[in-house]
Amino acid sequence: MIKKLVLVFIAVSTFQSYAQQRGTASPYSFYGIGSLKFKGTVEERSMGGLSIYTDSIHVNLRNPASYATDNVSLYPFDGESRPVKFTVGGSYSSIGLKSDSGSDNSATTSFDYLAMSLPIGRFGLGLGLLPYTSVGYRLESLNGNGDISNRFSGQGGLNKVYFGLGYLIKKGFSIGIDAHYNFGSIQNNNIEFLYDSEGIPVLNQSRENNRSDLSGLNINLGLSYKTMLNNKLELVSGITYTPQSSLTSSNERSFSTITISSSTGQEFVNNTIDVDLNQLGLQETDLVLPSKFSFGFGIGEVRKWFVGAEFASQNTSNFYNALYSNNGTTYEDSYSYSLGGFYIPDYTSYETSMSSYFKRLVYRGGLHYEKTGLNINNESINEFGISFGVGIPVGSMFSNANLGFEIGKRGTTNSNLIQENFINFQISLSLNDRWFRRSKYD
Repeated sequence: MIKKLVLVFIAVSTFQSYAQQRGTASPYSFYGIGSLKFKGTVEERSMGGLSIYTDSIHVNLRNPASYATDNVSLYPFDGESRPVKFTVGGSYSSIGLKSDSGSDNSATTSFDYLAMSLPIGRFGLGLGLLPYTSVGYRLESLNGNGDISNRFSGQGGLNKVYFGLGYLIKKGFSIGIDAHYNFGSIQNNNIEFLYDSEGIPVLNQSRENNRSDLSGLNINLGLSYKTMLNNKLELVSGITYTPQSSLTSSNERSFSTITISSSTGQEFVNNTIDVDLNQLGLQETDLVLPSKFSFGFGIGEVRKWFVGAEFASQNTSNFYNALYSNNGTTYEDSYSYSLGGFYIPDYTSYETSMSSYFKRLVYRGGLHYEKTGLNINNESINEFGISFGVGIPVGSMFSNANLGFEIGKRGTTNSNLIQENFINFQISLSLNDRWFRRSKYD
């Protein structure tokens, strides 16, 4: 048990050591509260983002009903209990940025989640920490002479700590609820460049500085239902609903006179003036987190294969941030489709040969399409991705390492916008152990 906990902490430290300050390099993180990072575990993302499948050995971050599953029928549980589950995950993303006027590349490494699930009879507890949104961009606009007119940069994001409870109503049927505490900060700057009559940048430029510290609570409700259709086929379904909630944003704004080094681009602040946002009614504002609903179903053979589909919708048109007004930007209701599944050649193959080991691997695949809800210059920003993954058994019990690969695109080059072509690599550890054992006497 101690070895597994040490392994988790080493993994978290490694992800954080190699992670950049930004959890994203997407220019679309300029809008709202950043780009959504929370898309589930590596196992779920490898199946196109499919989150309806639940079992007793993997943590499901998106449906709290998954905390209370059926007992494991296999040794050493023998139908009496289910394991304590841990999971930690991170990812590396390479993004190619393309527009009508040029292209660029960027990469980020990030910690994605740390979670745990505890069985308590017919109940199950879940808790965890994960980044929810991420802000990380550096954008420039040009004037009519082809010189820089404005430079925008930002970093930060919203994090989420959650505590959940699930209850097994009867075999295959469970419900659950998560309570989420959201917190974080977003910082962004805007430099407006001025030039003299000869087109040379003036010595002192002006920069607008903004900071928002965010916090708020919300809940997530879930239901999971499984039943056998015949001796082999199992039907799996799931529903989640997140009611609308709000975030409190404590805001700061200032203007600085800066000097920019011509050789390094480093910015040196000469003086700063704070803006009295209280007088403008903007020192503390509320941001709406729109409601979200998802449902899906699938069929499969237990511990052999599974294929399913899921649909999710969110009332993103209700999002509003009084502090910032983005010209040409609106929010529309979003939705997504996911299709995916897995295949296990033979989970009972415990021979010593290499071919036997590969039969125990879990092979995953899927695809997804998402209308993000962001509309810029009358262009909807959409995303499409194809994903693959593999689950690798490690040690005893049912622990495994999971590798995921995803390729896709987001956005468009229409209306002077940017298209992102991304490649994501994900890795996670899903560890299981037995804490509570029932003593038996002859």
